[in-house]
Amino acid sequence: MRILIADDHALFRDSMASLLTGSEHQVVGQASNGREAVEMTMRLKPDLVLMDLGMPEVDGLEATRLICAAAPGVKVVILTGTDDDDKLFEAIKSGAQGYLLKNLDAREFFELLEKVASGEPGLTPTLARKLLNEFARPSKADRSQNPDALTEREREVLELLVQGVTTNRKLAKTLGVSENTVKFHVRNILDKLHLNNRAQVVSFALRHHLVAVPPPDADS
Repeated sequence: MRILIADDHALFRDSMASLLTGSEHQVVGQASNGREAVEMTMRLKPDLVLMDLGMPEVDGLEATRLICAAAPGVKVVILTGTDDDDKLFEAIKSGAQGYLLKNLDAREFFELLEKVASGEPGLTPTLARKLLNEFARPSKADRSQNPDALTEREREVLELLVQGVTTNRKLAKTLGVSENTVKFHVRNILDKLHLNNRAQVVSFALRHHLVAVPPPDADS
């Protein structure tokens, strides 16, 4: 494999390069920060990027997001000293194909790299279990969202949004209130459900069966 190493510690990069070269992999470049990692990936087109998390200028998570968006054919594997659960979950959500700890022995490290090369995730059994357990649970956002906190009027607004009445003018006319009052209700809904926009509100309402799904248009 053609591999790019991204880590802000030069001694570690050189040691890793020697290890990889000795195992018949080609090290095409070394980046000392996330910005360089993205730039070098675009220029060198490696098969795989070994990405540290804690780097200056652009951190490893953001660099992973950028690379996976701009060069989806390049596999990114996090190689880090931290087994923090949140970092693991965020790395996989960002597009990383694997999450390896720097305390792995060489045999296991290369076995996991081969898995990534063949299209499998590069995760130790312990990290794979953590990941499966996390993704089997409702998201943290969903666990903190409490539809019961909505007032009766806010639920009316929510139902209208699901029905496709989305503009402040139409909502105000339907409810018989001012547009400023509508904005107030919508803002309260967003705040209580920890959402950012009306599309997310509609998706959340349908996903959690908060309102009845509108029937299809009889003319369609």
